[in-house]
Amino acid sequence: MELSEIIPHIEVLIFASEKPLTSLDIVELINNSFGFLEERISLDQVETAVEGIREKYAAEFYPFEVRESGGGWQFLTKKDYHKTIAQLNGDKFLKRLSNAALETLAIIAYKQPITKGEIEAIRGVNSDYSIQKLLEKELILISGRNEQLPGKPLVYATSKTFMDYFGINSAADLPKIKEVLADQIVEGTIVRPEDFTDANVNASLSEEYPSDESIIDGDVSSLTVNEDGTLMVASEENNSEDNKSAETDSEENNSEENTTDENPAE
Repeated sequence: MELSEIIPHIEVLIFASEKPLTSLDIVELINNSFGFLEERISLDQVETAVEGIREKYAAEFYPFEVRESGGGWQFLTKKDYHKTIAQLNGDKFLKRLSNAALETLAIIAYKQPITKGEIEAIRGVNSDYSIQKLLEKELILISGRNEQLPGKPLVYATSKTFMDYFGINSAADLPKIKEVLADQIVEGTIVRPEDFTDANVNASLSEEYPSDESIIDGDVSSLTVNEDGTLMVASEENNSEDNKSAETDSEENNSEENTTDENPAE
């Protein structure tokens, strides 16, 4: 059969299917439909035809497109029409998972296959209810048992419904954790020894205390805090004046003591 004859049949199969159809499914369905033909269509022909269909519905004047989602091909409305569709299926779109269920689902998606005990070890709380809800919504499934652990616990993994819901084809299509956290990483400040020269320190202080120029007249030697919590900077010149004042006070005190000794009270 020519591709022009195959394409309408592929379109109608994808449109009418309740679940995503893989290329192999399409090959089998079309060959069964035209079983009387001697020449059967091949997988390469179907893949070429699907690619042509995708290009066709990628045009702007089509409100829907053919996408590979949930492990197969299906017709999906374009995201520009989400708000319009929400008016029709509002209740369906408003049903959201709880934070606990989302945490559990994320752990299963990135760590699958995984047991309930391993999930609870990561979350730190009991996850029976969340797992049960995810099973009811068919977002996860029981993929087997872990034969190596005591008691051979059940193992959980994401389902095709999960992939269909999030528009991916396998767990490998999930965003990498590094990509998700890349915007949240704050780079540290590199501190170099030359940044601590007197000139740099004075410049930093002048930016922090622009109204008080007196504190940057000399080389900074110490920082003190007043009783009211105000930060004060003492310069070497101020220290030298304080020292001179202290020495003068000490000499005056000594002279007074000597005078007192020479003229003791009668």
